[in-house]
Amino acid sequence: MGFDAVWISPITFQLQGSTMWGESYAGYWQQNLYQLNSNFGTASDLKALSAALHSQGMYLMVDIVVNHNAWNGPPSSVNYTAFYPFNNQSDYHQFCEVDYSNATSTQDCWLGDTNVPLPDLKTESSTVISGYQTWISQLMSNYSIDGLRLDTVLEVDQAFWSPFSQAAGSPYMVGEVFDGDVGTVCNYQGYIPGVLNYPTYFPLVTAFQSSSGNIDALIATINALKSTCQSPSLLGSFSENADVPRFAQLNPDFAAAHNVISFTLLADGIPILYQGQEQHYASVGGSGDPFNREAIWFSQYNQKAPLYSLVQLLLKLRKWAISVDQNYLSYNGWPIYNDTHTLAMRKGYPGKQVLAVLTNVGSQGANYSVELRASYTAATAGQLWMDTLTCGNVTADSQGNINITIVGGVPRILFPKTALESSGICGL
Repeated sequence: MGFDAVWISPITFQLQGSTMWGESYAGYWQQNLYQLNSNFGTASDLKALSAALHSQGMYLMVDIVVNHNAWNGPPSSVNYTAFYPFNNQSDYHQFCEVDYSNATSTQDCWLGDTNVPLPDLKTESSTVISGYQTWISQLMSNYSIDGLRLDTVLEVDQAFWSPFSQAAGSPYMVGEVFDGDVGTVCNYQGYIPGVLNYPTYFPLVTAFQSSSGNIDALIATINALKSTCQSPSLLGSFSENADVPRFAQLNPDFAAAHNVISFTLLADGIPILYQGQEQHYASVGGSGDPFNREAIWFSQYNQKAPLYSLVQLLLKLRKWAISVDQNYLSYNGWPIYNDTHTLAMRKGYPGKQVLAVLTNVGSQGANYSVELRASYTAATAGQLWMDTLTCGNVTADSQGNINITIVGGVPRILFPKTALESSGICGL
């Protein structure tokens, strides 16, 4: 599809057997850091995966958990000797239920429930800190891992992260701070390079979930992130993951999916696509975990699926924009037009800028026209643009304004035609 990295689930040894909530298949109920999850394969298999990715010029990103281990049974029954290397009760906080309105409770209390509790490690403890540093240094080296996705970052002591990153070799790390507050999420860039962009995720999904979605709330968040986060270009841009509903379950319309994916892949930050999103998976049977964790092989790896082709094209355009402008990634995208149903974004300097015109009217919505003013797009009089999704030409008027028509509820993604020469996009 054109991605540069593959992010895989946690690879550590998991809680064994069946629980009230089924078996540990996702990788977040670990018990032994130094033993691999045999359901995923062997050490040789992991090394082979790493080597295969690197041979294609790609990176391996591994999901890791440092906040907790897992136990099958009431909190009072936990046998701490079952865990490794942290096999002493003194390595863990005492059981308490999380109160997310209280920061101390969020970091010290246990996730899970009383059926499958997740004993909370003292990530402020020197024993735990040094133990994790030893482990991550070996893990990165043994399997030639390039980056890390950090689970449950909000629940871990903030001071834990900087020395942990150094022990890992200072790779790119993106953390899960499951919070929609801009200030809370941006604050974590003082501890880790990247953070999953939950503040944008929530208004993005709301904006395109129906034709009455709130475009203004999405714009407010985009602007707030630019002024608050240290490095918007290192945020993880996403619209689906294993902890939230599939967008197609919220809105099955393909046109809506085109718009959400277009925003996700062209926005500031590092674009992330959850497996199955390109196949329009809709989490049949329910809206969240485990229904949204369907196996990718159910799709038979269909490379002709409409959204698969869309992703390929958008990533090709993104890479081209980066190749022709070394400052493209550092240019913060901004809203240049909006109305009740429309959001137009610009990213890039004049002559090499991507203009993304998105709509929430859906495939059954009426066609309508939008004028993009030259003062915002930096288009020039008579300039020729290419709609990269349809390969149709769009010409700016004598004032440099661009008039386009939204047809069938799908986005329009424009790029200066002369700047596309030799890109391979639309035959150029």
